[in-house]
Amino acid sequence: MDKLDREIINQMQGGFPLCDHPYSVIAQQLGTSEGELIDRLKRLKQDGQLSRFGPLYNIEKMGGTFLLCALCVPERDFDAVAEQVNQFHQVAHNYQRGHRLNMWFVLATETAEQMDSTVDCIEQQIGLTVHRFPKLDEYYVGFKLTV
Repeated sequence: MDKLDREIINQMQGGFPLCDHPYSVIAQQLGTSEGELIDRLKRLKQDGQLSRFGPLYNIEKMGGTFLLCALCVPERDFDAVAEQVNQFHQVAHNYQRGHRLNMWFVLATETAEQMDSTVDCIEQQIGLTVHRFPKLDEYYVGFKLTV
């Protein structure tokens, strides 16, 4: 990673211009071209130096809902159940924990009714109880890593 790569990462963590050509605006701020900026972002992601590049949406402000869920999955069935759970397009991400509740995932839906029906479908399909952990409070933690 060279100096421009680090500047790109540092710059793009602080916001993204909402305009017709945001990459051009950022490239100009960094003293490079739009094409170079896009190529470097692709390379940083391809090389694993960036795991993700994209917006974070607050689904609740758009009228939707999300829910943290957990399952107690027998270890021998973990991969098969993970595959079944991940078939639902409402699953934002899914990860394993070293706990009795060893599979955790987040669901995102447009309405509360869709959330209930999605949880019901998952329970019916996999034959396990989905433990629901609704958000009680929200706290903003600004987190920026300077490279």
